[in-house]
Amino acid sequence: MTTTNTQALGTFYGDEEFPIEWKEGERELFWIYDDLHIPNPVSPMFFDIGGWWLTCDHMFRRFGTPFASDWIAKNINGYVYTAAVPADPSLHAEATEYQSRYVPRVPRDPSYPGKIGAYMGAVLPHYAANFLDWWRERLRPEMERNFAYIDNYGKENASLVELAVLLEDAIDVHDRHWKIHWMLNFAQFSSTLNLNAMIQEVKGEVDPNLMGRLQSSIEDRNWDSIEALWRIKEEVKNDPELTQAFKGETASEVLRSLQGSERGRRLISERIEPYQQEFGYKAIWSHEFAYPTWKENPVPLIEVVRGYLETDYDYPRTINAVKEDLDKAIHELMDDVPAGEGRDKLQNALDLSLRMNPLTPDHHFYIDQGTNARLRIVLIAIGKKLVQAGLLDDPEDVMYLHYNDLRLLMTNSEAIDARTLVSERRDEREEAYKIRPREWVGTATETALAFPYNALWGFPEKFYREPPRKTGEIKGLAASPGVIEGPARHVDSLDEFNQVKEGEILVCRMTNPAWVVLFTKIVGLVTDAGGVTSHPAVVSREFRDQPGSCARSLA
Repeated sequence: MTTTNTQALGTFYGDEEFPIEWKEGERELFWIYDDLHIPNPVSPMFFDIGGWWLTCDHMFRRFGTPFASDWIAKNINGYVYTAAVPADPSLHAEATEYQSRYVPRVPRDPSYPGKIGAYMGAVLPHYAANFLDWWRERLRPEMERNFAYIDNYGKENASLVELAVLLEDAIDVHDRHWKIHWMLNFAQFSSTLNLNAMIQEVKGEVDPNLMGRLQSSIEDRNWDSIEALWRIKEEVKNDPELTQAFKGETASEVLRSLQGSERGRRLISERIEPYQQEFGYKAIWSHEFAYPTWKENPVPLIEVVRGYLETDYDYPRTINAVKEDLDKAIHELMDDVPAGEGRDKLQNALDLSLRMNPLTPDHHFYIDQGTNARLRIVLIAIGKKLVQAGLLDDPEDVMYLHYNDLRLLMTNSEAIDARTLVSERRDEREEAYKIRPREWVGTATETALAFPYNALWGFPEKFYREPPRKTGEIKGLAASPGVIEGPARHVDSLDEFNQVKEGEILVCRMTNPAWVVLFTKIVGLVTDAGGVTSHPAVVSREFRDQPGSCARSLA
């Protein structure tokens, strides 16, 4: 064990303002606040059964990673923190007891990580070369079948016992889909690394901005969703009766106007409801069960169409500009490379990487959004039954129970005092909003900071970043090139989407695909979290050259 990699570069074990209770071995790990996925206080139910970290041991085992054996989560003052557990126990000797208790597959041989790295190096290129075919022919159809089963299940007429079993099925589906997620993620990671290596070999350097542009996607479910909204907007724009209905002051008022006329009801049945069925399995925060989906509530959809009408959003122009910029980026990479073996190798690496581009937005659609949304909808169906039985006051109360609380309540109404538990946990979650989470806690070492996925949260740069030298200055990580000026608009919730005006700079904790509708208005974006490969960075680069384009820094 070398002190260079394992000596503490910094520690934070809690204080009066941010107290932390540690289990044995935990504080020796490097824990990052997961504001990338869950910037708000987490609900008990989501932490128990919804987290992306629940299948990470499978990922690291499957690929034989030399840098980690698991990726675990901890609820600290209501917020989710995650830490990578090293594959080599000697890197965190004091955590050995923790690992042996909670991560039984951690190899005891300290030389194992160095040996297994050859396995990962051998299989990763195979995943990169074949995964798109696997995705299209086998994995995506599998997920669509799972969705059809959950969507078509007769939830309203089912008994609590039947819904209890459906919940277990939905949890199994969740875990399976997240295993697919990590296969996809590693395949993409491999293709990107390969392209970087080929550029360095053939051209001698890698331009980060060019690499970002080469990752733009032009055919995926996210663009399908945007195009469908644009088509609704075009229909409304070209119909005076519908245009008048959309002049209501709020989305709810617009919806009432539509419901009050034959033409409006036709728009709902022919356009809005089909959109909800196909694209509605998303919420303002996908990594949480406590927020209604567009499938359940069409108001966000109406609000987006209103925004498209205000800006006269032009989807064909937007997608064509993305295509043109991607083509320019390809030419910038390839045009000065002479014919020969080097050019052929670079072209092959580029072709493989370009084929993988749609998988970033598509996995958000099917997994981060679609899979978590199905779990929420099953939980709400159970909540409705519990309300009918007089055991809860609101179907949403289910989210404030723990998984085992809910299982007890469904089969024994006297097993727990559900109303009291829900009331206490709602209060705890509200109190957590008053706390400013720390960016990281535990023990920072070079080894921990080098964990590859930490770059998604801006580490290690964020750890070494100097504090601002003057009041009012904010330092961040640039995610797309350019300089932009405009009024700042801070947004925390879906209710505030309608406040965003054309030409403003959006300031928020984080974005996911449900926020993309705002990218047609804004000229810049500042988020609390993320790195150059995070969702807001990738999508901002796609919208960069549009009216309402995003040049952005990540605070």
